[in-house]
Amino acid sequence: MLRYFAIATLIVLSAAVFATAYVNRDLIRIKIASVVVRVSPKPAAPNSGESRGSGAPFIGDAPWALSVLPDCLIQTQVSNGDLGYVRAQLPRNMQPLAAPATLHYGPCTISVIDGEAIVRRGNDRLRIPPHVQFYRSGEKLALLRTSGSSAELRLYRPSTLEP
Repeated sequence: MLRYFAIATLIVLSAAVFATAYVNRDLIRIKIASVVVRVSPKPAAPNSGESRGSGAPFIGDAPWALSVLPDCLIQTQVSNGDLGYVRAQLPRNMQPLAAPATLHYGPCTISVIDGEAIVRRGNDRLRIPPHVQFYRSGEKLALLRTSGSSAELRLYRPSTLEP
């Protein structure tokens, strides 16, 4: 009999706790508010004649470098997958570009050397890491980047933006 009394007491206490929590749910709920934090201004970087205005030049490795320079080239297509599939996406009229080579598109200069490329635009310098192969057909450019059995092909056309 004592066992049933203990179970009944437990049920009543549980119900009371849950009922109290339900009634006071607005008090228990965590409220998140926006906070405005004042930050002192940072000193401006010295302007040393970069192509983008003030600030430090971009320098680093960037397999996607040509895709983010719309004043040089406009990406028209990208294909990813195994090497056989990606090579099949390469337009038939594209001819491989022999290294070393230097290409000029708008304000950009692309230097192709030993399976990699250096893209320069003003003081910006981006390296497209190995293994890359460039293809051309007239003004159009294709970049095939391989890594093991996977590959990425990016096709570009010259930009019509004025530098």
